[in-house]
Amino acid sequence: MEKYRISMVPGPVSVPQEILDVAAFNYGSADLEEEYADLYVKTGEALQKLMGTRNQIVLQTGEGMIALWSALKSTLVPGDRVLALSTGLFGHGIGEMAEALECEVRIIGFGFDESVSDFELIEKAIREFAPKMITLVQNETPSGTMNPVDKIGELKEKYGVPLLYVDAVSGIGGSVVNVDEWHVDLCLGGSQKCLSAPANMAFLSVSPKAWEIIEEVGYVGYDALLPFRFAVEKRYFPYTPYWQGTAQLYKACELILQEGLQQTIERHVEAAEFCRKRCVEMGLKLYPRPDALYSSTVTALYVPAKYTWQELDKNLRGQGLVVGGNYGCLAGEVFRIGHMGSQANLNLMEEALDILEKVTR
Repeated sequence: MEKYRISMVPGPVSVPQEILDVAAFNYGSADLEEEYADLYVKTGEALQKLMGTRNQIVLQTGEGMIALWSALKSTLVPGDRVLALSTGLFGHGIGEMAEALECEVRIIGFGFDESVSDFELIEKAIREFAPKMITLVQNETPSGTMNPVDKIGELKEKYGVPLLYVDAVSGIGGSVVNVDEWHVDLCLGGSQKCLSAPANMAFLSVSPKAWEIIEEVGYVGYDALLPFRFAVEKRYFPYTPYWQGTAQLYKACELILQEGLQQTIERHVEAAEFCRKRCVEMGLKLYPRPDALYSSTVTALYVPAKYTWQELDKNLRGQGLVVGGNYGCLAGEVFRIGHMGSQANLNLMEEALDILEKVTR
């Protein structure tokens, strides 16, 4: 299906026409024109405001996973120790990515329906394992949970861990993200979640310490971060930049900043609370445990006992509503409602939940 009547998927989300329109232009060569470098800088500055950081922002062409891989490959070498804190599929996945790079990885896994806790256990692991990098997902989209990055940042600082790597792809623009206060060295984002842009751009903030390590590692692949460090100053990017995608990403940031970042976050929180309340009232069961930190951008629910996921999906689509299924061990058991970006809208949410109630009652 090319277009959903009511889209409540957890990304890529519906793209506002204002963001689509800025790509309908035959831009010049980004390698030749000063205007592109100016746009790149403006986009980075806008993202710094959304992410609460003064660290340099790198913009990359591609879906958010390119940022996840590039940050790992640009800072790690075989044998490096990585402590992966996991509360879900992406948390585990990042640990597996580091293993694929031949790092020594220790995964501290919490339940997929939990948030990171037991900080004494984590502190003990940091002392004993002495990792080069700690990895964490700020917002676990498959689980509908968030994690207290600030607490891990405090431990990172206390023990002098060189790098804290945080996947905030589905949180930036829809929840509080404070890279500098949380002592995050590599904070990863994508265009297609709360920013409501097409799935064509990834971005990340890079701390001074991370740049030092990136220089030491010297990774030179297509997704390497090192060539971006002085790309603007040298007016030389490692590959042809995607001008349309950068323009869409900038427009997405601009719309959030025009609304007001705090107001945007509050809109997401309000939509999330409304969604959870209605779902419980209609007899659906939330997937996260009551003591978990609930996501403000996605709600995860158990598939009702009277349906398989395939049946539920078919029936919802028949009423014009599309929500998200799940992956791995959650596939077929848990489905998700994405109230992020353009979809964090109470009127849209009410229409969607009316259909969900009609189908599941």
